[in-house]
Amino acid sequence: MTTQKGFDPQDFRAALGTFTTGVTIITTRTAGGEAIGITANSFNSVSLDPPLVLWSLAKNARSLEAFASSKHWNVHVLSADQEALSGRFARQGEDKFAGLELEEGVSNAPLLTDCTARFQCRTAFSYDGGDHVIFVGEVLAYDRSTRPPLVYQAGQYALAARKPRDEVRLGSTPPPDCSYTEDLLGYLLGRSHYQMLHALRQLLSTQALDERSFFVLSVLSIRDSLTLDEINAFIGYTGMLATIESMNTLEAHRLVAIEHEPGKVRYVLTADGREASLRQIALAKAVEEDMASRLGPGDAMALKLLLKRLIASSDPGMPDLWAPR
Repeated sequence: MTTQKGFDPQDFRAALGTFTTGVTIITTRTAGGEAIGITANSFNSVSLDPPLVLWSLAKNARSLEAFASSKHWNVHVLSADQEALSGRFARQGEDKFAGLELEEGVSNAPLLTDCTARFQCRTAFSYDGGDHVIFVGEVLAYDRSTRPPLVYQAGQYALAARKPRDEVRLGSTPPPDCSYTEDLLGYLLGRSHYQMLHALRQLLSTQALDERSFFVLSVLSIRDSLTLDEINAFIGYTGMLATIESMNTLEAHRLVAIEHEPGKVRYVLTADGREASLRQIALAKAVEEDMASRLGPGDAMALKLLLKRLIASSDPGMPDLWAPR
């Protein structure tokens, strides 16, 4: 790390951006009653007693006059699924509140819904802060939810995952002194996959269907009328392939129907097959919801994002199941 003797504005901004923050929308109303809202990540706590918070607004911001003249404003700590809302309030030249549901608060300042937390404030002080004005507000009312927060770091949105105070170890004793440890990514992915699969297998056994049938019916419920080779192109990554015999078994159970074309045989999901697939998906979702409840919504969301990135970066070229034909 090198110490910067001078201040390059862009580099200084990038250095400040390494500090991870939440994302908020601050709202108020003009004297004429017009709703005003901006996206800001300068929000911070000041005091518990009395309850005070602060945020800052650039002196060249169009909304400065509205916030400077209004006595009340609301701070909305955005949830992870409100990224689009953050982008809307960061832009200019559009009706930011169009189509949004607002709630009644302690003042007439707009109060948005579905946030991680909300703070309804009265301006206590405002200070000159260089090229910004710093607003300090007394919190008159607040509420919070269990929704994971939206995070901003190094110029882009991020997800927050909880880091335990103590290191998580899978075994009761330290691993042996060898190159194969419990921190090996392949081991962690494999073990978590098979543990979830074990739970799913136990539920599937009550439906008199096996794993391979689960994958085949799942594929046909998304994209119907496929040949055997096309089905296997989608499920081959599981290590299990559909065979003519296994497809004949599904036909015998009236879960799929066979369509004969010149030189081709296609498999179509029947009404019974669709119902069976929906039951299977419900079981899979039950397993997922159980696992997600143990992780918490924020960690579950972060895990899904990381797995999607890993899959995208290691994809050997599987066809896109959801792509239009």
